[in-house]
Amino acid sequence: MADTLVAEPVVAPPTPPRPQPGGSARRLRRRSRAVRYTFRAIVVVYLVMLVGWPLTLVAQRAFGKGLTDIQELFADPQIRHAFILTVVVALISVAINTVFGISISILLVRYEFPGKRVLSAFIDLPLAVSPIVVGLSLVLVYNGRSGWFGPALESAGFKVMYAAPAIIMATTFVSLPLVIREVVPVLQEIGTDQEQAARSLGANAFQRFRRITLPSIKWAVIYGMVLTLARSLGEFGAVKVVSGNVLGVTRTATLVVEEKYLNFDKSGAYATAFLLALISVACIITVSLLRPKDQG
Repeated sequence: MADTLVAEPVVAPPTPPRPQPGGSARRLRRRSRAVRYTFRAIVVVYLVMLVGWPLTLVAQRAFGKGLTDIQELFADPQIRHAFILTVVVALISVAINTVFGISISILLVRYEFPGKRVLSAFIDLPLAVSPIVVGLSLVLVYNGRSGWFGPALESAGFKVMYAAPAIIMATTFVSLPLVIREVVPVLQEIGTDQEQAARSLGANAFQRFRRITLPSIKWAVIYGMVLTLARSLGEFGAVKVVSGNVLGVTRTATLVVEEKYLNFDKSGAYATAFLLALISVACIITVSLLRPKDQG
């Protein structure tokens, strides 16, 4: 009798456990949330250590005697003159850089011309060059004795170096790119469709700028102006070189901080520095609060 072949039953491999629905997505969300909070914590700690803590210490030292140090500052007519000069120079620099910044921004975005990239690179030069180098350059050009234009200007009765014009030029130069770098991205984003439509309807260049371009870049211009104001109020290096630091004439508030600190009047130096920082921070916070959310 022939042997009968009996087929062995086929055993299926064990089925791996099916993952719970949404488990991987939850793990990814938790991981993404942990990474996001980690980066936020790093940024917050960095800003606190670099900005918040030093400013807090300056404010603490400024009010170490209550309002006495600040009252003494404003009681000194030379200190008042220094603050007035600083604010006037800053406002003039803001006005110059606003007009120049809007014009250059439109030129860079709306027109093509040889040397456009070189011009755009030179605009960032004040951010790369030390302010002291800027001051020395102005001295070489406008010095009344050996400068290129200084002797001719002084013979005509116009003194530039070691006077208010030199301070304005130095402050304007170091804050030159701030309005431009705020306005250029906005101009690139809005494009030219509305301007071309207005042009086809007969609007001239001034009407297109006033009714279309300017409203579109308004908040970029304002924010650039605030950054320029803050930068101008705190300029020290270039101003120290070109001003001559004449008491009651060309001494600015930043030079007052240095003079008081070197003369061991640290409370007065902290009070002056706190007032300068307060004006700048207040301007930036005010614009940030007033700026619409849909404007960035």
